[in-house]
Amino acid sequence: MKYIMETDRLRFRRFELSDAEELYKHHQSSELMKWIPNESYQDIAEARDAIKFYADCVDKNRFPFVLAIELKENGKLIGDTGINEVERKKGEVEVGYSICEEYQGKGLATETLKAITDFISNQFGVKNLYGRILHGNKASVKVMEKCGYNYINEEFGAEDDPYGMGMLIYKCELN
Repeated sequence: MKYIMETDRLRFRRFELSDAEELYKHHQSSELMKWIPNESYQDIAEARDAIKFYADCVDKNRFPFVLAIELKENGKLIGDTGINEVERKKGEVEVGYSICEEYQGKGLATETLKAITDFISNQFGVKNLYGRILHGNKASVKVMEKCGYNYINEEFGAEDDPYGMGMLIYKCELN
């Protein structure tokens, strides 16, 4: 297995078709669907299609650049992370991450966000990174703030805001 980056406890790699069932199950969890409702898959076939797309983007080093997250200790797939360009803003990306419910609260999201932030800067030369968080997701707010992202404003009316309560926008400016 070729790893794109590593941290103390995690490895980040290209998704493989063999990940489809785990990816599907992860994205069906109630916790993930609560905070990232537009990121669920209807079935394993849809998860496979997403994996094919993500793998192609990683192979071509283009956006969206989405990676599988696995634990070093046992190779278990525990989440995903990625970046995508901010519409109509060249050189700016939005970062996202998700960690399986059973592994939350262990600092793995913080470890992930730090790693992907450094990677983005080095790999893509991006200087402005954004994170968008649904109101009420206090855990993600803490992760963003621990990783040097600063609250800049709120966004209302976004298509991925199913509750209509607005999204908190965080920004990290890299040198």
